[in-house]
Amino acid sequence: MEKAKVIELKETILEDNNADAQVLRQELKAQKTCLMNLMSSPGSGKTSTLLALKPYFEGKIKWGVMEADIDSDVDANTLIEAGIPSIADMTRQGIRAFDRDELDFVVLENIGNLVCPAEFDTGANFNLTILSVPEGDDKPAKYPLMYEVSDVLVINKIDALPVFDFRKDYVEACARRLNPQIKIFYISAKTGDGVREL
Repeated sequence: MEKAKVIELKETILEDNNADAQVLRQELKAQKTCLMNLMSSPGSGKTSTLLALKPYFEGKIKWGVMEADIDSDVDANTLIEAGIPSIADMTRQGIRAFDRDELDFVVLENIGNLVCPAEFDTGANFNLTILSVPEGDDKPAKYPLMYEVSDVLVINKIDALPVFDFRKDYVEACARRLNPQIKIFYISAKTGDGVREL
């Protein structure tokens, strides 16, 4: 009797995804559009950080945001109301809804968790992760892959530092042990502290 064939589904999906990501990366390069993959936990401040960055981009670059929100268009509508072109969709489907020749910079506001977004190549030129102070300083130790693949770590909600036991030296040491090249910025999207430097 013939044995059942086992299909390594995850490996196959990742291979297909990686090939698709390479195609997208080449398309974007040809059009001179930069794609940033923005990752974090829900509530860490992805949308509020983008809103805080808006004044620094206006008149300098043309940009848009793809919201990878699975169940709603709440964040996309928030950005649209602020005058930031946004669509609620995922990278390869969503990015084609933009007129890429008109955009210098596209942000993929990825789904909110610290596991799945880090496992898939989105075709982005670089990855940025936001960690908020209330989440705790142990996230790089608990979710290492996220920080291994990130080029930039933004620690948001620094206005809450007096309330939480958040060790800057510890979080920096953990992140840099995983990724010595990672750039770290401290901001408060709420007050604007540190946003200019970011």
